[in-house]
Amino acid sequence: MQQFEVTLLNGLALAGLYFLVASGFALIFGVMRVVNMAHGSIFLLGGYLGWSVQSSTGNWALAVLTAGAAMAAAGVVVQQALLRKHQGQDLTEALITIALSIIVADLLIASYGGVSYQLSPPAWLAKSVRVPGTSITYSAYSLALAGGAIIVGLLLWALLERTHFGIVLRAGIDDRQMVSALGINVQRIFIVVFAIGAGLAGVAGVLGGTLLSLVPGIDSTYLVAALAVVIVGGMGSLAGSALGALVVGLFTEFGLGYFPQYAESLTFAAIAAVLILRPAGLLGRLR
Repeated sequence: MQQFEVTLLNGLALAGLYFLVASGFALIFGVMRVVNMAHGSIFLLGGYLGWSVQSSTGNWALAVLTAGAAMAAAGVVVQQALLRKHQGQDLTEALITIALSIIVADLLIASYGGVSYQLSPPAWLAKSVRVPGTSITYSAYSLALAGGAIIVGLLLWALLERTHFGIVLRAGIDDRQMVSALGINVQRIFIVVFAIGAGLAGVAGVLGGTLLSLVPGIDSTYLVAALAVVIVGGMGSLAGSALGALVVGLFTEFGLGYFPQYAESLTFAAIAAVLILRPAGLLGRLR
C-alpha cells in the first residue's frame, strides 16, 4: 500500500510538471498550428538559466521568475524573427524549430558541459510532510508542484474563458481567417500566445530541474512528453491537456514502479489505446 501511495503521488507530481510544459505547447499548437519542435530546448534553456541565477543569488523564486520572463522574450523573438514569414508552411516551421533545438542543445553543452545539475527548492519546501489520508510522509516540494500546476491551469482557464482575449483566442482556434477578417490583429495574438507558451516552458524548466535534474538530451524527453499529452488530451483543449498529463504521468510512474522493464512500452500503449478509441483525443473535437 505504501508503494502504491508513493507511486501515485510521484505520478501526480510528474503530471503537474508535464502539464506545465504541455499547456504552453498546446496553446502554440492549438492556436498557431505550429509544431514547435524547439519547445523542449526552451524548457532546458530555462532550467539552466534558473540554475545559474540560483547559483549566483541563492534565490529560487528569482530563478523561476527570471527563467519565465527570459524564455517568454525568447519565444517572441523566435516567432517574429524565424517563424512569422513562414506561417502556414508546416514543414518549413518544423525544420526551423528542429534546427533551433539542435543549436540550443549544442550551445548548452558547450556552456554547461555534459554533467547533471539540480536546483535546490526553497527551505520551506525542502522537507517531508505527512500526507493526509495516508500512512506516508512525502516531499513538500513535489506536493507544491502538483498544487501549483492546478493553480496555473485555473489561471489559464480564466484567461481563456473569462476574458476578451480568451474569446478572441478561442475564435482563432476555430476560424483564424474569420477573426482576421473582423479586423483583429492576429499577429499580436500570436505574439502573446508564443510568449505565454515559452514562458511556461521556462518556468517548467526550473521546476523540473528542482524535482529531477537537468542533463543534456532531456529536452527531447520533455518534447515527446508534451506531444503525448496534447495528442492524448486533444488539440486545442486546455482541460484535455490536464487530463492527458494525468494519464501520461500516472502511466509513466506506475510503469516505472511496477514494470520498469516495460515502463515506456506501457505508456505508449496507453496513448495508442486512447487514439484508437478517441482519434481526436480524450477531450478533442473531430474536425
